[in-house]
Amino acid sequence: MRAKDGIRLGIHASISGELAHALREAAELGCQTVQLFSRNPRGWEARALARAEVWTFRRERERLGLDPVIIHAPYLINLAAVDPAVRERSVGAFRQEIRRAIRLGADYLVVHPGSARGCALEEGIRACARAIRRAVRGMRMGALRLLLENTAGQGHQIGWRFEHLAALLEELADVPIGVCVDTAHAFAAGYDLVTETGLAQMLAEIRTTVGMERVHVLHLNDTRVPRGGRVDRHWHVGEGHIGAEAFRRIVSGALFPARSFILETPRRSLQDDRRNLARVRAWVASAASV
Repeated sequence: MRAKDGIRLGIHASISGELAHALREAAELGCQTVQLFSRNPRGWEARALARAEVWTFRRERERLGLDPVIIHAPYLINLAAVDPAVRERSVGAFRQEIRRAIRLGADYLVVHPGSARGCALEEGIRACARAIRRAVRGMRMGALRLLLENTAGQGHQIGWRFEHLAALLEELADVPIGVCVDTAHAFAAGYDLVTETGLAQMLAEIRTTVGMERVHVLHLNDTRVPRGGRVDRHWHVGEGHIGAEAFRRIVSGALFPARSFILETPRRSLQDDRRNLARVRAWVASAASV
């Protein structure tokens, strides 16, 4: 199931208690799409998915009409790792995550390319491609598509330039794979999303590297980090260094063919999500009335 037209707005929802909780939470907030973890994102071990849990998740997704459903891979996975132990553990965890996403009927599985500490950037990109190829080997992917997320460029991360992602896509041409663009990461990596000219230049770079048709999801996040700060620090939309005017421009124009926007903004309670969602909806409505 893929969104046919129009912006589909969602949040990264909590799986507290059970996975289907994330679906209900997103629907309660009036979302059309949702992102979630399928497990604890900060640990290597994952409990097995019970058959009843999978059935409930699929039933609730259908009942609530959420589309697409996006799963984010755990943060510990480092597909570009040079260390053999970390690499093997990462490939195994990612393969497990692919299986879980397929069982749950997810549309997309988002993953960070990883850190190439200890080797050249080009070797890190090749290592990441080899790891993904191993993870999907013999797998019947069905409708699931993997999405590589651009990074802020912290430390030895790869993927902070769109040409890095383009190189990975080329290496993985026979794998069902695309791109997820994170606005906070792009800004921290040095892309100018604030000015109209800067945004146009970034979009032009996306077109000539990964291809705009390969961008399926947009993570709509502001940041506490100045442009080029190379650190990942999400913030409420319109309240950080990117600012309200830039987000108004991003969500109101037909800039991205991918119209699934996910907020990954800080949350103390659901009120934070409500506030951020309300801002984005107001910008979209304002553009539609012009």
